[in-house]
Amino acid sequence: MTKPINPGRRESFKKVLLGGAALGTLSSFDFEEKKAPSLKGNIKHGVCLWSMRPLSLEELCIGAKKLGVQGVDIVGPDAYPTLQKYGLHCSMSNGAEISIADGWNDPQFHDQLVKNYEEVIPIVAKNGYTNLIAFSGNRRGMDDETGLKNCEAGLKRILPLAEKHGVVIQMELLNSKVDHKDYMCDKSPWGIELCKRIGSENFKLLFDIYHMQIDEGDIIRTIKNNHQYFGHYHTAGNPGRHELDDEQEIYYPAIMKAIVETGYKGFVSHEFVPKQEDKIAALQQAIEVCDV
Repeated sequence: MTKPINPGRRESFKKVLLGGAALGTLSSFDFEEKKAPSLKGNIKHGVCLWSMRPLSLEELCIGAKKLGVQGVDIVGPDAYPTLQKYGLHCSMSNGAEISIADGWNDPQFHDQLVKNYEEVIPIVAKNGYTNLIAFSGNRRGMDDETGLKNCEAGLKRILPLAEKHGVVIQMELLNSKVDHKDYMCDKSPWGIELCKRIGSENFKLLFDIYHMQIDEGDIIRTIKNNHQYFGHYHTAGNPGRHELDDEQEIYYPAIMKAIVETGYKGFVSHEFVPKQEDKIAALQQAIEVCDV
């Protein structure tokens, strides 16, 4: 398999099996006695493994399952057996990308990326999953139009295979102001234009609410006007990328209602980094905030 992307945000891909602390040290959350909350069913909740470290994948699966979470994001084929053990979906696969910085906007990476995606797409499909992440790459002085042309040319080399297998390539919108300096796909209009040029239902944007709050704001209007181009959503509080609580500026209930009103049936996955020690309790809070 190809290597996961660069350390930091996706580092936990390397630990996707049973690593981490013993289950007995997981948290104060009582898995045996506390029942899953009664969810309304309008939002299909997922959670990102990397942001819940130091929980191992298995620990996260146990806790998340009790909360009614249905999927785990940003894990690759090595994690599939554990997800299947707990009846959880891989709501966003990785493992084909090179890195956030080295992406589809630079032709020097196209051959390697095509090889990687041609390997991973059939594996994603064989396991019954749909979403596979992708990144534009950093600008490195490149203008928007050149980046669009390069991404279009490269991605169109893998879209026939993605369409054949029913896999959706999801390019993530990331902020370039705070977390990912120089990243090209940092505004929804650029990503939407790329979707239009590619012209396939098997290419969409992963709309990260936290990132887009930083780089452009106007979240609800953007979602309502362009939801057909958004295939997946991530949450986190801003500033800080922490809990969805009253210390951050994004009002998630209104955003979730807007997403529901578009008819969206996919996953909303929580990608915040909890400040509190009890990661599962923090996840439960986020679910309650977003369960509209």
